[in-house]
Amino acid sequence: MTHTGTIADHAPHALDDKRPGEESLAPQTTRIMDPWSYLFAWLGGCVSIGTFTVGSGLVGTLNLIQTVVAIAIGCTVIGLALMINGRAGHKYGIPFMVQARSSFGFAGTRLPALVRSVPAIVWYGFQSWIGAGALNLVSETMFGYSNIWVFFIGFQFLQIALSVLGFHGIKWLENIGAVFIIGALIYMFFSVIGQYGDQISTNLIQAEGTWGAPFWGATMLFLGVYSTMMLNVSDYSRELQHRVGSVRQVVIYANSILPATLFMGMIGLMVSSATGEVDPIKVFSSAVDNPILLVVTLLFIAFAQVTTNILNNVVPPAYAMMDVFKLSFKSAAVIVGLLAFATFPWLLVRDESAAGLGLFIQTYSAFLGPIFAILVVDYYVIRRQTLNLDHHYDADGPYRGWNPAAVIATVVGVIVALIFSGISWYASLIPAGVTYWLLMQYLPSAQRFRA
Repeated sequence: MTHTGTIADHAPHALDDKRPGEESLAPQTTRIMDPWSYLFAWLGGCVSIGTFTVGSGLVGTLNLIQTVVAIAIGCTVIGLALMINGRAGHKYGIPFMVQARSSFGFAGTRLPALVRSVPAIVWYGFQSWIGAGALNLVSETMFGYSNIWVFFIGFQFLQIALSVLGFHGIKWLENIGAVFIIGALIYMFFSVIGQYGDQISTNLIQAEGTWGAPFWGATMLFLGVYSTMMLNVSDYSRELQHRVGSVRQVVIYANSILPATLFMGMIGLMVSSATGEVDPIKVFSSAVDNPILLVVTLLFIAFAQVTTNILNNVVPPAYAMMDVFKLSFKSAAVIVGLLAFATFPWLLVRDESAAGLGLFIQTYSAFLGPIFAILVVDYYVIRRQTLNLDHHYDADGPYRGWNPAAVIATVVGVIVALIFSGISWYASLIPAGVTYWLLMQYLPSAQRFRA
């Protein structure tokens, strides 16, 4: 018996009245995100200090126009990829870890879970340290008290407390913060131009730059900051109301990701070209003369880290732990928050670490790209957008164990991606996707996954 799209057939798995923190891997029947809430969630989740750092790393490589075009190309690819891979979650209400069972198998999903969780936890720690630094500078400015470790530990536990509220917490947090985020980004952008206009003109507008390989590598870096979200987008799209179609979803992604990425990337590029600084806290403390405006700007930076971390860096590894270790969402969210302490983020914010972050993005994108390609080929080509949810929730069924086709295809994609490391995500797609399709056609041990 094959079910071709109605979640009602799986009501025993579903939560009909989901309350805060009661996240589940079951098919989602209660959709709490309308189009505006979904747009605000993505807007808040995409104000990433990682984008600022990528922009800072392009000083001396691209001029201002080339950076804008690189961001636009990267964000266009992101929007399309999110819509494409998010279709399964939106249609069936299933999260990424369940979606991956048909291609990787129940045991095999540990591979994409690990690949998705590691960068999430690293970014979680990195951005928490940035947020704590902002709060520490606010305290120093207003009260003369400075202790980065106190603020880091307190800030991290605040985020853990907010994250256990699940998507209900994400919804109200992002909705409240969206207006503040938009206003702060616009203010920061124009304050940077006013402060460093002459240097920006000399170093960026009049610079020659390049449209060659470094330009396309830059599009990959801006895309790479969000390549993690492209993998587990079903974790979010399963919360979006059914009435929101594919075209409208692309519009939502574009209108949330592009403005946030454009502002943060350009601010990072402009300020670093003028000051030589890559630490955003140092940058804004030197760029803003008015103490009141400085406090507001720093509070924005701290708030943006909360919205980004809870949406992007808590939910995916928490769902992975729920699947692998059979934990509740609240327990998994707490563990993810504690693991972020072990990423040593105070080492990642050093000036000499900026280039390392670019290499980190290229490296994890080399693993994320092949898995993305496999998920897309599996859903659109192998399954033709029709899933058998009975099999997705039957650990002893045809999706039991590992699917060798997905594992081999991932390895092939990763090897190609690492060879072309500057454009690792792009380079991995076709090799991984074609290899997976061929193996699913002809590899005997993969045939039961075609049921």
